[in-house]
Amino acid sequence: MAASDRRRTNRRVVYETLRRRVLTLELPPGSALSENELAASLGVSRTPVRESLILLAEEGLVQVFPQVGSFVSRVAPDRVADAQFLREAVELAALDDLPAKLDPALVAELRDNLAQQQRHGSDVEEFFALDEEFHRGLLRLSGHGRSWSTVVSAKGHLDRARRLGLYEASSPAVFAGQHEEILRAVLDSDVDRARATMRRHLRAVFEDIEQIRTRSPELFASDSDTVPVRRNVVVWE
Repeated sequence: MAASDRRRTNRRVVYETLRRRVLTLELPPGSALSENELAASLGVSRTPVRESLILLAEEGLVQVFPQVGSFVSRVAPDRVADAQFLREAVELAALDDLPAKLDPALVAELRDNLAQQQRHGSDVEEFFALDEEFHRGLLRLSGHGRSWSTVVSAKGHLDRARRLGLYEASSPAVFAGQHEEILRAVLDSDVDRARATMRRHLRAVFEDIEQIRTRSPELFASDSDTVPVRRNVVVWE
């Protein structure tokens, strides 16, 4: 592999690793990010780390303050709302495009996904991965599977809010039950019921988000956010 190809591959791996750590809350909102420490932990030079932080900043997941440092951005309610709007628009529209004859192989995959959700309902990250695959599967069922990548790229803040909601929930099983309701409506060719259940499901994350924001305001951005104050803790104000 040419040196330029290795650099691109290296940068992609670093970017995907850091993005995953931010979205899974391994790097929580407000965490200070040291290029040196990240490079050492990943076994790379500072260059791919710096380039990855720039990409994450473009997504609004990292904030870089000259002469101060880089930080994981706090969850921005307006970005959550924008991503929610986009996701709801795409997924509800896709339900309108479901064919009269559904692909039996895709239906089987969705059924298997639901069975796995029931088995792994207590593990947030396993459930989250299955949740993502279920929604992508519904888009594939309607012939719009390629639109999932657009949704994913826009919903970083939403995913962090959803994880906060899942960690607050007594069990992700309640969301698995909603998935089952959606698929049942789809198989019954009841698009109106499928849309109503999907809308309720996608908005469920907001039911507890204000309570989380009240208990942990340091995780959320506010209108007064400017430059963070450096402290001896990982969260900035």
